[in-house]
Amino acid sequence: MYTSYTILSDLLTIARVCLTVEAFIGTYGVNYGRIADNLPPPESVVTLLKAAKIRNIRIYDADQSVLKAFKNSGIEIVVGIGNEFLKDMSVFEDRAIDWIKQNVQPYLLETHIRGIAVGNEVLGSEGNIENSEALLGAVKNVYSAVNRLGLTNLIQISSPHSEGVFANSFPPSSCIIKESLMPYMKPLLEFFSQINSPFFINAYPFLAYKSDSEHIDLNYALFQKNPGIYDAKTNLHYDNMFDAQVDAAYAALEAAGYGKMEVIVSETGWASRGDQNEAGADMKNARTYNGNLKKRLAKKKGTPLRPKIPVKAYVFALFNENLKPGPTSERNFGLFKPDGSISYDIGFTGLKPASSAATSSLLSFKLIPTSESVVGMDATNYFFSFLICLFRSCLYLLYFLSIRWGSKINSFFFAQTQDVGARGALDGDKYAFETVDKAIDEFVDIVEPEPEPEVAATSVPILDIWEIDEDEEA
Repeated sequence: MYTSYTILSDLLTIARVCLTVEAFIGTYGVNYGRIADNLPPPESVVTLLKAAKIRNIRIYDADQSVLKAFKNSGIEIVVGIGNEFLKDMSVFEDRAIDWIKQNVQPYLLETHIRGIAVGNEVLGSEGNIENSEALLGAVKNVYSAVNRLGLTNLIQISSPHSEGVFANSFPPSSCIIKESLMPYMKPLLEFFSQINSPFFINAYPFLAYKSDSEHIDLNYALFQKNPGIYDAKTNLHYDNMFDAQVDAAYAALEAAGYGKMEVIVSETGWASRGDQNEAGADMKNARTYNGNLKKRLAKKKGTPLRPKIPVKAYVFALFNENLKPGPTSERNFGLFKPDGSISYDIGFTGLKPASSAATSSLLSFKLIPTSESVVGMDATNYFFSFLICLFRSCLYLLYFLSIRWGSKINSFFFAQTQDVGARGALDGDKYAFETVDKAIDEFVDIVEPEPEPEVAATSVPILDIWEIDEDEEA
């Protein structure tokens, strides 16, 4: 019998699903590094990201000016805890709580902080034993702090790794984690499996090609036509190195006993300029790699080894960072120039400076439309988000009513749910959620205006925060 308790339970389920946000929307994101002295202010970066329809970013700290600038933008943000904080946070949970209270909790109502990356490339780095030993304790204390503050449904905990954690990665099926790192990696993977966190890997075909350009086909690294490679153990064929690197991570996880853990690429990219000994670092290759990667991710497809799990990746980086140490390539990974224009054309829309005479000035950006106030923009975003949430909740409620009471609601939103009853309660509910989410996406596609070919500095798209359009296949 359908009791008031059951109705309340279903409504609570609806509310929880509506209010819980995934750490990654779609499949494409960008790393917003700021080791530079010539970058635009964060408010201009929000304008740029919305014009380019980029919905996911990672930053390597929790800078307050950035978090404030991104309020009500609809852009999902992963903040970072620097490696320098790991030792203290591994010993004192209060340090983790204080950090979250200061850098995350105050901004959650208006800024979409959806993840915390604890450290970056900690394991696999030479001469970093202290941080390697501290990583697990820091991760556990950060998660415990998030849990104590009641934020586990909003904040995902992760820790990105470099390819240096693997003993080998060719062919992909032979990839394993370095034996010397297993004392650190094994308990870390066990904890991440318990809290349902993905495995984050920084995968760079550029670095692989740079280190062995004599034996690696450049076309294979750039997603271009090539013979590819054949993995005899899995009987799988790979036509690009990016997919092979992702599947190598899956193979390593499976060998370690965590084959069900999802792999997300936390960094990937190609340098547009480099030193003489940095093979492949030029503008043409950077455009080819990042353009083809964007198209590949837009297809929302999996890899040969995990065809049903769409690959998600954050591209490195949003801007060239002129103060980064190291070889020239380290300062030339940016998709955009500091003035907001594109570094090269891969289908993104850049912003024009307000005047040609002020191209070097950070004040050349107009941050908001002259005819609208900030309050008006915030209210519009709130209202639109409320409508979408209400629409989603109504659809969920209609579904539950139709299942519980046996009603047949003929609507195009539920045309695909006629076989839900045979799936069982749990699978049926999950299937309905996926169907409703698909309907929401179709609704957004209908109401969202197409972006102009080129965005002027005074025409900031207010509601233009949805999934990037899929490019034509290369």
